[in-house]
Parts: sequence; C-alpha cells; structure tokens
Amino acid sequence: MAGEGSEPPRLRVLTLIDVLAAEGGAERLAIRLTLGLDPARFERMVCSTRYWKRVGFLEELRDAGVPVVQLERRSRLDVGAWRRLARLLRRERIDVVHAHKFGSNFWAAALAPAAGVPVVIAHEHSWAFEGEPVRRFLDREVIARRASAIVAVSSEDRRRMIEIERIPPEKIRTIPNGIPPLPPPAKDVRAELGIPADAPVIGTVSVFREEKALDLFVDAAALLARERPGLKALVAGDGPAGRRAQLEAHIAARGAKDTVLLLGRRSDVPDVIRAFDVAVICSDFEGCPLSVVEYMAAGKPVVATRVGGLPLLVEDGASGLLVPPRDRDALAGAIAELLRDPARRAEMGERGRERQQRDYDEAAMVRRFEALYEELYAASLGR
Repeated sequence: MAGEGSEPPRLRVLTLIDVLAAEGGAERLAIRLTLGLDPARFERMVCSTRYWKRVGFLEELRDAGVPVVQLERRSRLDVGAWRRLARLLRRERIDVVHAHKFGSNFWAAALAPAAGVPVVIAHEHSWAFEGEPVRRFLDREVIARRASAIVAVSSEDRRRMIEIERIPPEKIRTIPNGIPPLPPPAKDVRAELGIPADAPVIGTVSVFREEKALDLFVDAAALLARERPGLKALVAGDGPAGRRAQLEAHIAARGAKDTVLLLGRRSDVPDVIRAFDVAVICSDFEGCPLSVVEYMAAGKPVVATRVGGLPLLVEDGASGLLVPPRDRDALAGAIAELLRDPARRAEMGERGRERQQRDYDEAAMVRRFEALYEELYAASLGR
C-alpha cells in the first residue's frame, strides 16, 4: 500500500479491440488513445482478439513500451481465446478494460467483471443496430448491465441508445472523436497522379464496407464527369479483395475508369486529402468518423449524407452540405454546387477547420478519457 504523501499507483488499462488493423477509424482511434495516455498515471496494454493477416500499429506500440497480446481467435465461439483473455485479465490485475466496438464490448462485459476487473468501458463507435434485435438485446441486457459506462461518440448515438435500446441515460457518456494536428505537407499528390493543378478533384477516405456506399460515390462521380470531363474522384482506402473487385466492376460498368481512381491504403492520407477540392462521405450510417474530422482539419468543405452523427459534424450550409442517403442526384448536385464556387469552398473549409480545432482535438479527447478512467475507478472503490 502506498504511504502517505506518495504517488497513487498507476491504473492498469487494457485496450480491447477486434483487430490491429490500420484501415478502420475505430481501431486507429483506440490505438491513438492508448498511446496518448499519461504513462505516469496509467500502465497501458493492448489486446486484439481476432486473427488478422495485416497487423498494423504493432511496431508503434512496442516502440512506446506498450505490451501487445494477440489472441488470434478464428471464430466467435473460439472458447480457448476467451479463456486466454480471462486469464490475462486476472494475471495482469487489470483495473480498467476499455473495449471498442460491439464484439469486444460484449466479451469485455461478459468476462471482465468475473475476472475481477473493477471498471469496464464499452465504446460504441457508430450506432447501427436498427433492424438487429438480437444485438440491441445484448447491448441492453449484457453490455449495458455489466459495463461501468458506455461511450457514445455523438449526441445522436446517445439519443438512439436511450430511446431505441432503452439503455439508462446515466450509463452513457458522450465523448466525440478527436485527431492530432495534421503533419505539414510532404508531397503533391495531384502531381504524383498526373492530375492538372486546375482539374476538379473530389475524394473520400474510406474502408471498403457496404455501409460506406462507395458505389454511390462512383455513381455521382460518373454523373459529374459528363459535364466536367477532367474531373477526378479519388478513393483512399482498401478492404477485402472481394469488396474491391465489386467496386472495380461497378466503376467499369459506369464507364468511370478514367474518372475514379482507387488509391489503395495510403500512409500519406493528409496529403491525399489536400488534393481534394471537395471531400465526400456518403455512408448509410456513421457515428463520428475520423475521416470527416480530418477533412475539417485540412480545411476542406464536406458533402455528407444526413445520417447518424454527420449532421453534428458537418454544419449544413456553413462547413459543408448535407444530402439524403442513397440519393445519387442530390449527392452529385451538392458536389457540383461547391465545385462551381471556389470562394464558398474556401469559406466553408475554414469554418470546418476552426470547429475541428475547437471541438475535435485528440489531446482534449484523451484528457476526457483519463478523467473517466479515474472517476469510475474511484467509484468502484466507494470513494
């Protein structure tokens, strides 16, 4: 026991995620948060549960002295992996488990309290359980009941957790995502791709998932290219080979091979974003996507679908334009409106940049989580 006047012991925090994948925004945020925690107050550890052939962040975590455990489960019912997790929690005497996304949230809530972990935080990065009654039931009856707190990334997600899932409001904390300052420009992506400096360029940064509606982005780009033959539409990101093949086939079917450029995974995303005139996100649902926060930080106007937390990020008419989901013509029309008006684009981009720096800063986000860990741990001790 610490003597009077001595420093309190560091809290042992385990970040639980499905995969160490650099492609997803939730995974990137989880690791950035872990790396940002004050090492004088927190002992940090990361555990990934699923097998993933492309392991991201491993070197960065190890360089920072953060232990990494990979359970490499191959299915949801891999009992051996979950036993290893329970043993890990007991052996390391973890004080706080911070889980990210539904799968890890469920297993943290199911296993951590029984393993003696006093604080369990379930972090839901994008509420998307409509039409999924089993998930809603597990969210309410397992995760919400056993977790110390559930983190929502937007007030809209919090509202739906309360009204649709009937999760007690006092269990939910709203902490928006934040990003660090963008690095200075390192390269001219337009020049690298052979795009003229005055050509109109739209773009999106996205993992290839169905809900990202990248087929709609292709449709809108193909429509715009009829009136602007020099237009280029950039897609930075990747996904399963089958998903990429589907998108390539869709591009070919729309006759957009010369318009839509699939850039794959990029280590220079800020420079890619700087090449955009208009940034686009046309998802079917979102929470607080890091890509949009990065667009704002780069001073780019955003055309976004009016879903989830996007209307809270993109102020319609101020920092961008909002359109209905799955509406190709509305999406193309909003993009065209901004492409025609460089002065308006610049004004919107600056407003977005100012708001990002004020409301979506990584350092401020990390401080809020540090305070949450300490608050919940103190409550677990009855202080």
